[in-house]
Parts: sequence; structure tokens; C-alpha cells
Amino acid sequence: MTDLAVTYRGYADRAQADADAATLENVRERNQRAAQAWMQMAERQERTDRGRAVRESAAAAARAELHPEQQPN
Repeated sequence: MTDLAVTYRGYADRAQADADAATLENVRERNQRAAQAWMQMAERQERTDRGRAVRESAAAAARAELHPEQQPN
């Protein structure tokens, strides 16, 4: 998990805690929506990071195949 995704999850936890502590329904709902949005951003960031890792791995493999003499021992 990336630092950014961890940060987003922290914001989601905080928003959920604020929702749980809220006495007004509209404040509770607003914070619950915020918590959901932060969780979605964390999940999106994790998907992006996984995709990036796959692309970087494929690019490294392609470079190794094209230039095997340049690979570290």
C-alpha cells in the first residue's frame, strides 16, 4: 500500500469517527459520504499503483530481453 493510499484511509477513518460522534443527522451523513469518498480514493490509488508496478515490470523485462548484456550480475 502506498503512503498516499494510507493517508486517504486515515482521512476516511477520521471522517467516519466524526460521523459516529455527530449528533445532527445531516452532519453524520455528510461525514459518512466523506468517509466513503476517501475510501474510494484509497482504492483507486492502490489500483493505480498495482497497474504501474505491472507496467514497470513488463518494461524491465522487455529491456532485459532486448539488452541482456546490460543486466546486473
